[in-house]
Amino acid sequence: MNSLVRRVTAACLLGAAVAACGGHGTTAPAQRPERRATAAGPAPSLAPGPTGLAPVFAHGPRREKAVALTFDADMTAGQGARAAAGERFDNPRLVATLRRLKVASTVFMTGRWAEEYPEQARAIGRDPLFEVANHSYSHYAFTADCHGLPTVPGRRMRSEVERAFAAFRAAGVEHAMPYFRFPGGCYDRRALRRLGTAGVTAVQWDVVSGDAFAKDADAVAQQVLDGVRPGSVVVMHCTRSAAPATERAVRTVVPELRERGYRFVKVSELIGAADRDRRDRRGRHTAS
Repeated sequence: MNSLVRRVTAACLLGAAVAACGGHGTTAPAQRPERRATAAGPAPSLAPGPTGLAPVFAHGPRREKAVALTFDADMTAGQGARAAAGERFDNPRLVATLRRLKVASTVFMTGRWAEEYPEQARAIGRDPLFEVANHSYSHYAFTADCHGLPTVPGRRMRSEVERAFAAFRAAGVEHAMPYFRFPGGCYDRRALRRLGTAGVTAVQWDVVSGDAFAKDADAVAQQVLDGVRPGSVVVMHCTRSAAPATERAVRTVVPELRERGYRFVKVSELIGAADRDRRDRRGRHTAS
């Protein structure tokens, strides 16, 4: 599958923008990730492959009309000056709309975003409507040639994940999920191997919203509506300056998909369903 590297147009646009935002910053010492769990017990996850690679999840079972809207809260380690100058990498209106519409969602947050907006990170993390997952600390790429993003050295890949979880804890996010989204959507076997001991499931998507830098909310909404299937994972963004049309698109997407019979779920529900299906298949195979 093209050396396992995943690229999408929306991620390309967003990645090219953040790549121009400054230097690599510093790396904090790696911290051992704690066992993250929901109130009901351990978070659903997929088992690593037989070669120790981190598992990859792109969509849930196709049997039920459930869809996961996911929002990348992107901010790189080098964008502090732009934030200090007034650029907004958050999107409170989008979060308020998701709450008003009661849309369960998963927010893939960079550690740097959590440091810049700790009150918002904490509020999202404590709201049962949402779950927070890991989008790396710096939003630098885990492969070479990933939309112009700076590249994380192999030796720092796991610490990028651990440092982000540490930033979430510092902001007051108590139960971040053990899910990781690669910056730019780019990964290969080396990256999966490096994260194989980090205890995370790599979460991709099967529907690209095209919201990065888009100004036409109707076009974004139509792209989502055209792509959604049962079990879909939709990638969108929670960054006001880089995805200004997302909130308006959501106001169109949500009622339309509900009219079609879909319900909105967190990524954890789809992963749980996929894991149950896998165990059921294994049980039937063993029984036969």
